[in-house]
Amino acid sequence: MGVDASRVLVLSDMHHPFAHPDLIPYLKKIKEEFKPTYVVCIGDEIDGHSYSFHIPSAELFAPAQELELAIERLKPVYDLFPHCSVVDSNHGSLLARKIKINGLPISVLRSHKEIIEAPAGWSWTHDLVLNCGGKDVYFHHGMKSNVTMLSKNMSMCAVQGHYHSRFKIEYWSNPNGLFWGFQVGCLISPDSLAFEYGRNNMDKPIIGCGIIIEGHPVLLPMELDEKGRWTGRII
Repeated sequence: MGVDASRVLVLSDMHHPFAHPDLIPYLKKIKEEFKPTYVVCIGDEIDGHSYSFHIPSAELFAPAQELELAIERLKPVYDLFPHCSVVDSNHGSLLARKIKINGLPISVLRSHKEIIEAPAGWSWTHDLVLNCGGKDVYFHHGMKSNVTMLSKNMSMCAVQGHYHSRFKIEYWSNPNGLFWGFQVGCLISPDSLAFEYGRNNMDKPIIGCGIIIEGHPVLLPMELDEKGRWTGRII
């Protein structure tokens, strides 16, 4: 039986346990309004701040605490979307890379799916191609800084995350047809100390995700108030 990719919800980088505090009600409303038939998580479902290759904040969690809290905060996402294809990512792969850099075989590590207690319907892949409304669409966590160039290089429509301050759809064409590149922002809590590295950047994270309806990409920004909380509207 084929995949129903008529309405593909793309979950952008959540970085649990540092996801936006209004993530779950926002996703519930999207599910109710758009009724996705297929869900893709574009990666960085967890953050791994405390065990990354960068100096962690002393004000945040120890590794065991962070992982436990990430799992706890992922469980409502699992309940909303028991089936999901997850694209491999730099943060999602941190535990495996830590094992590798210390000269240990990856076989000593439990699977990422098992570690984060994901349901049976969640699966991981390096990248993904789906036929969405007659268009082949390539999904990758973040192969190029310019998603339109990624689309051109792959000769098909393309979706990616990773670049938190980029949230756009850009069309291009050639003699074979009309194509697009889709950059889906992120779903983080920008004020978290885990993202302190971006405090001095002029470009700030754009909170939202996206959906592809019958081959047409749609941006779903999370409209925020002056305190950074969701207004309840999807614009």
